[in-house]
Formats: sequence, C-alpha cells, structure tokens
Amino acid sequence: MTGVSTPDAVLAVLVRTLRATFRRPVALTFSFVQPLVWMGLFGFLFHRFPVGEQWGERGYVLYVVPGICAMTVLFGASQSGISLVRDMQTGFLRRLVATPAGPVRVLLGKLLADAVRLVAQAALTLLAGWLLAGAPPLAWEKAPAAALGFGLFGLAFSALSCAIALLARSPEGMAAYVHLVNMPLLFTSTALVPRRYMPDWILRLAEWNPLSLAVDVCRRGLFRDRTILASRTLLPLAVLAVVLTAAAALLLGRYRDPEA
Repeated sequence: MTGVSTPDAVLAVLVRTLRATFRRPVALTFSFVQPLVWMGLFGFLFHRFPVGEQWGERGYVLYVVPGICAMTVLFGASQSGISLVRDMQTGFLRRLVATPAGPVRVLLGKLLADAVRLVAQAALTLLAGWLLAGAPPLAWEKAPAAALGFGLFGLAFSALSCAIALLARSPEGMAAYVHLVNMPLLFTSTALVPRRYMPDWILRLAEWNPLSLAVDVCRRGLFRDRTILASRTLLPLAVLAVVLTAAAALLLGRYRDPEA
C-alpha cells in the first residue's frame, strides 16, 4: 500500500463509480422516474386508507412518501453488485484489488459512491412527494438525520449486494438475489402500511426489518412527531452497515487470490 493514501484511493474509486453511473443516463433516469410512478400509484390508489388525522387531507399520500424513498434506496442498493460482476467478467476487478489501493479501500470507495447516489435519489423523491402531498410543514432541520438513516441503509444493502455478487459471480445470480430479497423485504416493513394494520406474524418481521428502521428515521423525524430515536434506528443501521461491509471486504480480499 506504499505510496497510496487511504483518502486518495477511496476518492479515486468513488469518482470512477459515479462517472460510470452518469454514463448510463437511461438507467439513471429510470431509477428516478420509477419511485414517482410508485408514489403516484400507491398514493392515489389508497388515498382513502385511514392512517390518522395527523397526516392531514392527503394522509396516505404523505404517509407513503418516506416508504417510497426507502424503497428507492433498497432497489438501487440491490443493484450495486451488478457493476462488480461486470468488472469480474472483464478481469478489471482482479487487477484493481491487486493494486496498492487494496480491496478494503476499493470497496469503501464503491460503497460510498453508491450511498451518495442513493441518498440523492431519496432526497429528490422526498421533495417530489412533499410537493405531491401539498407541501405541508415539515421539520426540515431533521433532514440530515433522515439522510444519514437512508445512507446507512443504502451502505448496508449495497455491501450485501456486493457480497452476493462476489459469491454468485454471474448476472443470473444477481437477478435471483434481487427478486428473492426486494419484495419480501418491502412488504414485511412499515414502508407502505402502518403497524396497527399488520397481521401479528408480519408485525414481528417488520419490527426486525432494517427497511422499517430507515423509514422510521424519515417518517418520525420529518413528518410525524419530529423525534428520532438514535438507539432504536440509527445505531442498528450503523451496526448492520459495518457488519455487511466487513463481510463484503473479506470476500473481496479473498478474490485477490487467483484460485478464489
């Protein structure tokens, strides 16, 4: 690692990852348009769904905005490993992790780039949903905490996606992972439905679902009671991000071995 500082290596991979993202305008545009479609469909299809008087005239539309933001982060994070598969297939990844930068800094640069992109998407989705719901008063001073929650969640599931990519090493394996994880995780969370309407067995799953934690940071901080319980939301997300990043780094480190 001589001659390569950690910030420089991480920044170089971060910039490369973001550049690769912006060179695919069709995929980038779709990732911004898709949550707006979901928000319109769910928000107005279930606009009469009772979520409580505190949510105002467009109750469900406003209620579902944080859920759609979190869904955007989830769907985007689950695609993170696809770029690793491409780099594996071209042989670039093996050359990259064999450089003095090392696998840990390569992974951190990629994951931070993904987290920046996902938080930006969530912010734009939040802004669009807020306008769609009639621009009600929000606790904007809580926005940094909400961004941190989405960032930690995105970091964790981007790391998980990279770990799956390093194990599967094929687009088909990644496609199976995306379909197997995303929808069950979404529909066993509080993204779309309040806890009081859930069956008991789904409620138990929702309490342990990381997506519910990410949604709660935004929903409770910005929209509802303006409180954020760091010990119950941000701390578990941070622990999950660290654990999954460490697992992905371990797998990427093993990938340096030609026989891995």
